Amino acid sequence: MSQITIRYFAAAAAAAGTEQESWPRAESLAQLRAELVGAYGDPMAQVLRAGSFLINGVVRRDDGELGPEGELTVDVLPPFAGG
Repeated sequence: MSQITIRYFAAAAAAAGTEQESWPRAESLAQLRAELVGAYGDPMAQVLRAGSFLINGVVRRDDGELGPEGELTVDVLPPFAGG
């Protein structure tokens, strides 16, 4: 099974206890979301409720497939304040 790189920012990094890690490749963003909540509990669930994902630098708002095999970087971003 291939690995993906997950990078966590701000509150997501605090919830995961790290800024970056390798993770087994999930079939979909929904599966990855569930795995992250399973691994890191309520603090990660709170981040993901209002946060967002970048998949290879592209914002993803759906929970569909992660995409074709190959190098994959997933950025987990908490909600940002500002204007």
